[in-house]
Amino acid sequence: MNEEKQDCSVNDTSQKVQESDTEKKSDAAKTEEAKPSQEKAQETHHEEKKHDKHHRESEIEDLRNQIQDLQGNVESLKNEYARAYADTQNMRKRLTADFDQQKKYRIQDFALDILPVLDNCERALNQKTEDEAYRKGVQMIYDQLTAALKKEGVIEIDALNQPFDPNLHQALMTEKKEGIQAGMVTEVLQKGYKLKDRLLRAAMVKVSE
Repeated sequence: MNEEKQDCSVNDTSQKVQESDTEKKSDAAKTEEAKPSQEKAQETHHEEKKHDKHHRESEIEDLRNQIQDLQGNVESLKNEYARAYADTQNMRKRLTADFDQQKKYRIQDFALDILPVLDNCERALNQKTEDEAYRKGVQMIYDQLTAALKKEGVIEIDALNQPFDPNLHQALMTEKKEGIQAGMVTEVLQKGYKLKDRLLRAAMVKVSE
């Protein structure tokens, strides 16, 4: 009886050993079978990492290109702004100059219309008359007109006994006079006037030869 029990025990142990070996072989086989899958998974993971790296590099390159494009746009906008600002400043200066010019010479047309009135007053004053009231009246009008024009910058050109200046004088005739050098204004036929620094009307003169 004891021998049978021992045989059964040995058989059980042997069977367990065999089962253990079988399980180990099975695990080993599974491990061997799993190796290609693991390697494939590692390769797939590696490929994914390479793909992600390439994707990130591509995104970085795209961002760099976008930054360069934006920087170029910024420079272009800066240049356009600088040109627009310069154009605006030039226009402002031109408009200011035009305004100042118009303000400075605003009376020009009116003064040109008044000058013939002064000429007529001078002719009337040069006429002999016994009517002193008339003379005084004309003189008063003449003085008031010349004062008003002078206040606005209209001044008479000093021409008599001055060297002839084609910028200020208009020679209507010439004459020879002893003791007077050539090119001198010997007579003013019609007075000339300036409006500040601008010629309003040239003086009509007689010049020595």
